[in-house]
Amino acid sequence: MESLQHLYQTLGITPLIYEYGEHALTLLSPRFSEIDARAEYNQLKVLRAMQQNRVSEACLLGTTGYGYNDLGRDTLEAVYASVFHTQDALVRPQITCGTHALALALMSNLRPGDELLSPVGKPYDTLEEVIGIRPSRGSLAEYGITYRQVDLLPDGSFDYDKIRENIRENTRLATIQRSKGYQTRPTLSVERIGELIAFLKSCKSDLICMVDNCYGEFVETIEPGDVGADMVVGSLIKNPGGGLAPIGGYIAGTKECVENAARRLTSPGLGKEVGASLGILSAFYQGLFLAPTVTAGALKGAIFAANLYENLGFPVIPNGREPRYDIIQAVTFGTPQGVTAFCQGIQAAAPVDSFVTPEPWDMPGYDAPVVMAAGAFVSGSSIELSADGPIKPPYAVYFQGGLTWQHAKFGILKSLQTLVDKGVLTEKDVERAQQNLRKSAR
Repeated sequence: MESLQHLYQTLGITPLIYEYGEHALTLLSPRFSEIDARAEYNQLKVLRAMQQNRVSEACLLGTTGYGYNDLGRDTLEAVYASVFHTQDALVRPQITCGTHALALALMSNLRPGDELLSPVGKPYDTLEEVIGIRPSRGSLAEYGITYRQVDLLPDGSFDYDKIRENIRENTRLATIQRSKGYQTRPTLSVERIGELIAFLKSCKSDLICMVDNCYGEFVETIEPGDVGADMVVGSLIKNPGGGLAPIGGYIAGTKECVENAARRLTSPGLGKEVGASLGILSAFYQGLFLAPTVTAGALKGAIFAANLYENLGFPVIPNGREPRYDIIQAVTFGTPQGVTAFCQGIQAAAPVDSFVTPEPWDMPGYDAPVVMAAGAFVSGSSIELSADGPIKPPYAVYFQGGLTWQHAKFGILKSLQTLVDKGVLTEKDVERAQQNLRKSAR
């Protein structure tokens, strides 16, 4: 039988890159043990929710047409409400992506004359057109909904004074983005989100607090629903789909907010009663069941990437030692070539379309060319090994996913190998970083 190192060599990883990765792993065992413990807790939490809601074999079957009396769909939504500790949930294949889920939550719970507040700075790029920051047909702005934004302070903390100043009589909803998006700010922990929600409610008790939970599910043992969020919103082709969900999104929250969203998704008067599940419920259930362990593997990959690239001198957020609150790892290269080479390495490590070379292009919803690596079984699934970044300063790339830790590890090594092969890094750079790791190990 060929050795593991030789198998890596046949996949294009030189001994130098392989050994550098192995040295980094010797320092990460305690962190990985902590991740495994959280995964076990979250696994049991999901299992208990499925058992308490009496998931049966009949729940795995789908419906067509109107989807009336869809046992599996309704039970799945009860499971999500149990997992996220909310009153209700909407979990549907008709929700096409995370941006759609967020737009649905906003558009269904805001009315003309209302104001939307972001107390955590600029939202993710694709929400700019939803809100109307960048003019777009059908935006909230076209319906007379205004928007205010309070940036985080330079140290990443909340600017409570300005937040209070910007809450007006017509401020109806606050949107809190947990993950960093295409920014280099820290990701928000659930504890910090809870502190912000408590402050917002103290300023205006009827303010709806919505949390964009994308990339954060099952990273901690609590979720935003545990700390007072009125809506928790995400995509099924990220963490909670476990890599098996082929499409879909969720909104978990208060009964009123969820019912409003259901009536916007389908029709007034119909709400949650319609919406066929079309034979994909088994993937939704099994994906949710696997999600805690899949997320754990992705977290290990993010920490591995942070340590390798930080030792090479690149700014990384979070750094190799910080606590983790989502699965995204940002690495700032400072050049377009670094961002593109990294993504090309991730693509070359994929099980699907590994022979494709990603290049930057003008994607819908973004204000700059974006390069994306996503050789996935589910198109665009970012719980699978993936990376992307806008081609604009500071030229940072955002890595996430990996259905298994082993694949995430290979992807990171392949990204580093590609940077060396394309001359963005030299072997001397890697050798120096390896020496630094040896000193740390002592």
